[in-house]
Amino acid sequence: MPGITIGDKVPNLQVETTHGKFMLHDYISDTWTILFSHPGDFTPVCTTELGMMAKYADEFSKRGVKLLGLSCDDLESHEEWIKDVEAFSGGHKVKYPIIADPNREIIKQLNMVDPDEKGSNGEPLPSRALHIIGPDKLVKLSFLYPATTGRNMEEVVRVLESLQKAAKYKVATPVNWKPGEEVVISPSVSDDQAKKMFPQGYHTADLPSKKGYLRFTQV
Repeated sequence: MPGITIGDKVPNLQVETTHGKFMLHDYISDTWTILFSHPGDFTPVCTTELGMMAKYADEFSKRGVKLLGLSCDDLESHEEWIKDVEAFSGGHKVKYPIIADPNREIIKQLNMVDPDEKGSNGEPLPSRALHIIGPDKLVKLSFLYPATTGRNMEEVVRVLESLQKAAKYKVATPVNWKPGEEVVISPSVSDDQAKKMFPQGYHTADLPSKKGYLRFTQV
């Protein structure tokens, strides 16, 4: 599918949102941003997702992350739907902006078009996509789910923390990693460098190859 993917720069589009008009790059500024699309307002899975995003908003804010939603419905629809979202989520307020894209131009440029789902008028619908965008305006990670499957906010938090640690330190996160657990040191970092970079220490897995490439530390 054409459109942006990991490593690409998000286009500096002018968008109309529930918080007014702005340029994407101005909104992202020098922070991390989660840009997520949903197939449609007043739909069941999307209502649960946006409510959970509202519930997790403080968790994302603590990590210096902004939220930005998107669907092809108009602003009036968004404003009415937000009332349902907030009611279902137990009163958590939707404080993040939601982009309106009735002409379906933005979803194409942001690679958020569902390959299968169509609206009642035959027009393409947004996929259940999510881009994590770094302060450099580059896409660091993308999720793409079908309309039938809601996203897991704990997984979004997990991969966000993984990305932020990788950006700050020369580390990666191993299989099933969770925030607070040990990370692995990049093979590009020598043992001497590791001792200086990770004064808290590290340990190396004892493998049959006797190659010391699997080094764990806490950051």
